[in-house]
Amino acid sequence: MVSILIENASLVPMNEYNRVIEKGYLIIQDDQITAIGNGTPPATRFDKRIDATNLMALPGFVNTHTHAAMTLLRGYADDLPLKEWLETKIWPLEDKLCAEDVYWGTMLAIVEMIKSGTTCFTDMYFFMDQVARAVEETGMRAVLSRGMVGVGPQADSALEESRALIHQWSGKGNGRISFMIGPHAPYTCPPDYLLKAMQLARELNVGINIHIAETKGECADIKQAYGRTPVAHLENLGLFELPTLGAHCVHLTGEEIEILAHYQVGVAHNPESNMKLASGIAPVPQMLKAGIPVALGTDGASSNNNLDMLQEMRSCALLHKVNNFDPTVLPAYQALEMATINGARALKLDGLGTLAVGQKADIILVSLKEAHMIPRYDIIANLVYSGQAADVQTVIINGQIIMEDREIKTFDEAEVLEQAKQVARRLVG
Repeated sequence: MVSILIENASLVPMNEYNRVIEKGYLIIQDDQITAIGNGTPPATRFDKRIDATNLMALPGFVNTHTHAAMTLLRGYADDLPLKEWLETKIWPLEDKLCAEDVYWGTMLAIVEMIKSGTTCFTDMYFFMDQVARAVEETGMRAVLSRGMVGVGPQADSALEESRALIHQWSGKGNGRISFMIGPHAPYTCPPDYLLKAMQLARELNVGINIHIAETKGECADIKQAYGRTPVAHLENLGLFELPTLGAHCVHLTGEEIEILAHYQVGVAHNPESNMKLASGIAPVPQMLKAGIPVALGTDGASSNNNLDMLQEMRSCALLHKVNNFDPTVLPAYQALEMATINGARALKLDGLGTLAVGQKADIILVSLKEAHMIPRYDIIANLVYSGQAADVQTVIINGQIIMEDREIKTFDEAEVLEQAKQVARRLVG
């Protein structure tokens, strides 16, 4: 058994509102937290001791919606509306991607996520065996979905790919890799195809990952085609009887919010992507009030343009304050909940999102000694409103130290950056 002691930390366990344990300690045995407290830790020998003086310890961030390999498209097609962005720029370039490209694009994303404190991400893309390979090699945690378009030539093969992927990769990486079925959206997946996806999810005992109500145009098209709003349409098909993660959920009626709450559909809120593509502002305060597990996602780096969950938290809190003309809406702790425990709840992942005995040891240490983190009247507010990716010093996933003092330990960061540059040059050459 490998044991790690983290001591002298400002612990933010995320299991009680605004609670901070000063001079706190954590003990990790293998992949779990086995003790937590404050003051002097037990006089025991440990394989590794980390002095976390001037560091905040908290659960790693859970990015509930991204398309990791789209880091390769960062900055390629900016300042366009969603439909034009996808159809004239993104999809044509994606047609050029090969399996090895997706591997290096995912590796680039993992570098960025680790260095900004993300320990678990949800991905929807293609060549997902290469995404799983990257996750296994790096020590990351991920929930993966093979993105499926029901109106395309690969509709049926995507279903079979999903089945094969789950049989081959589910539970690999010491349990760090899990799966959902990923029909892209109700406007790209007709009802008969969604029913096939649901049948496969039941067969494999996994959930559904799907984009819902991202734009006004999508909602109008669904209403015209099926006589129902997107959420009502999916409820009518029985989709929400399966564990479901809905990405975006921007344009919702009060009735749709009630439906999502009834089925406890997880929602991945992507404020920066929604702002950049001018898709709209999701009714997050109303969803949270209804009891929906609303979490945070970055979306892909081609529509954000980064995978920084600290920045996403800040944007989320500020966006909903100004949208509601109320500075008390979405306080700092609630934004942090969305990035941690709500992510675990939205994905139905037990053992993540809090620091407590028996929980998985997915932990980040964030510096409190930088100028923008001083004074320390409220370190949670400092984190959400002032924190920067570079403040993340150490990342532990499943009990393994992945980054220490900003140095990635499990793979060669420089090689990843160089390979990603080479792929990008070939794509646009």
